Amino acid sequence: MAGQHTLTRADLCEAVHAEVGLSRQECSQLVERTLDLIVDALERGETVKLSGFGVFQVREKRARMGRNPKTGEPAAISPRRVISFRASQIMKGRVHDAVLED
Repeated sequence: MAGQHTLTRADLCEAVHAEVGLSRQECSQLVERTLDLIVDALERGETVKLSGFGVFQVREKRARMGRNPKTGEPAAISPRRVISFRASQIMKGRVHDAVLED
């Protein structure tokens, strides 16, 4: 995939600015606030569902024994919270179709 680009917060702000017409500062605040709301909900352990986009969910992973990949020795892995993302069928379809068009 030559020419890959990473979408950044600045890119999102610029896209909102171009589409909505608010000032760049207002668009930046809007994007930042939206991301903050998502992170705040995840911190509280809530599920974030964005229709047509996907679902962010916090999962509790229990403690377990693993292995140090360098030495092969057993290593304890502590319990932790992880974020999982499951894309909606709409998003999966769009991404699949976009790959076919390239």
